[in-house]
Amino acid sequence: MPGMGLPSFQQLMLPILQALERRYEEIGVVALEDEVFKALKLPVEERARMLRSGNQSVFANRMNWARSYLAKACLIGTPRRGFCRASDRGRALLAEGVKEIDLGLLERYPEFVAWRAQNKAEGRVPRDTPENPEETIASNFELLNSDLSRQIVDRVHSFSPAFFERLIIDLLVRMGYGGGRTETGRTLGRVGDGGVDGVINQDALGLDVVYVQAKRLDPDKGVPLREVRDFVGGLEAHRATKGVFVTTSYFPSTAYDFIARVSKRVVLIDGSALASLMIRHQVGVRVKDIYELKGIDEEYFVE
Repeated sequence: MPGMGLPSFQQLMLPILQALERRYEEIGVVALEDEVFKALKLPVEERARMLRSGNQSVFANRMNWARSYLAKACLIGTPRRGFCRASDRGRALLAEGVKEIDLGLLERYPEFVAWRAQNKAEGRVPRDTPENPEETIASNFELLNSDLSRQIVDRVHSFSPAFFERLIIDLLVRMGYGGGRTETGRTLGRVGDGGVDGVINQDALGLDVVYVQAKRLDPDKGVPLREVRDFVGGLEAHRATKGVFVTTSYFPSTAYDFIARVSKRVVLIDGSALASLMIRHQVGVRVKDIYELKGIDEEYFVE
C-alpha cells in the first residue's frame, strides 16, 4: 500500500497483524501505530488529520477499530491495557499468504460470528463501510448540514427583499455585532438608499458603524460586479469604512479582486456562507435532535 491515501480500518487489519507477527513480545498501541504508519509510507500530513471531535487523529481511530475487530476474531491478544500481540491463530492466518483481511474473512472464526450475532440481536451492528462508525456519523452529519444549507438558501430566496434585509440584521446581531443588542441594528428599507440596506452600530454611541447590503438573487447566477461597485460607492456616500455584502447567490472572482483593491473593509458573504452562519448561530433553524457520542474516560481508568 505504499503511496496510498489513509487506509480504512479494514485495510489496516493486515498491516497491523503483519507488524505484530514480526515480534513475539507485546507492543504498545502508540509504538504499533508508528510502525504501521512508516511501513505503509503514508503522507506525513495524514498522521495529523483529526476527527471532527478533535479528540483523536483519524489514523489512530481507525487503528483502534482495526485492532478491536482483530481481537474479536482472536487474531490478536491484549495481554494488558494499551498493549497487544499476535496470537497463534493470527500467525497461522498470515502463513496462508492472505493478501487482505476484511470483515468477510473474519467471519470464518466462530468467536467473531458470535460477537456480531449478539450485536445484531441488540441492534448494534456496525456498518461494513470503509469508514468506521464514528466517521460514518461525521459524514452523515456533514451530508445533512449540506442539504439543510441548500434548503435555507432556497427558502430565503423565496421570501421578499424586506424579509431578507431583516434576516441579515438579525444574523449579524446574533453573531455579536452591536454587542448582540437588537436595537443597535436597523434596516434602511427605502428606495435610493445609496447601495446600502442596513446598518449596525458597533458601540453605544454609534461611532463605529457597519453598513450592510443584502441582495436576494438567483442562487444559480453570480452577483454582477456593478452591484459590488455600487455598494462600495454607497459606503463612500455614507462616509463609512466597513461593509458587509450578503447574497443568496455567489460572487465571481472579479468581485473578490475588486474588493482587495479598495480601501474600505468589505466582507462578501455568498449563499453557502450565509447558510453556514445561520446554522452556526441558529437563525431560522432550530435543533431537531441531539445525539451524544460517548467515549472512554482514560483519566478515570487508572489504578
